[in-house]
Amino acid sequence: MSARLGVAVMAVLLALYIALVGQRAWLLLTSGDAVGVLMGVVLVVLPLIATWAVGRELWFGVRAEQLGRRLGEEGRLPDEQVAVRPSGRVVRADADAVFPAYRADVEEHPDDWRAWYRLGLAYDASGDRRRAREAVRKAIGLESAERRR
Repeated sequence: MSARLGVAVMAVLLALYIALVGQRAWLLLTSGDAVGVLMGVVLVVLPLIATWAVGRELWFGVRAEQLGRRLGEEGRLPDEQVAVRPSGRVVRADADAVFPAYRADVEEHPDDWRAWYRLGLAYDASGDRRRAREAVRKAIGLESAERRR
C-alpha cells in the first residue's frame, strides 16, 4: 500500500510540475523573443517526455501486478522458504541458492511467461533489480503475445 501512496504522490507532484512549467512555457512562447520562444518550446517538450516515462512505469507496475496475481491464483508462485531479515528483506545467500532453479526453468521453457516472471522474482530477491525488471518485462511481452493468440 505504501508503494501505491508513493506513486500517487509522485503523480500529483508531476501534475503540479507540468502546470507550473506550462505557465512558464506560455509566458516564454508569447514573449516574442527568439531565445524565449525556444526555451518555451523546450519547456513544453520536457514535461511531455516526463509524462511518457512516468506513464510507462505505471503501466509496467500495473501489468506486473496483474501477472503476479494471476500466477498466485494458479498456485504457481515460488514457494521456497528463505530466511528474511527483521527489515523484511530476503537473506541474499538464501535467494542466491534457489536462483539456479528459476534460471534453468527459463532455459527449459523460454517462451513461458510464468518462468520469466518467477525468474524476475528470483533476481529481485537476489538484489539485481535491473535484471528483475528485464525478466518481468519479458514475461509481460510473452503473456501479451499469448493472450493475442
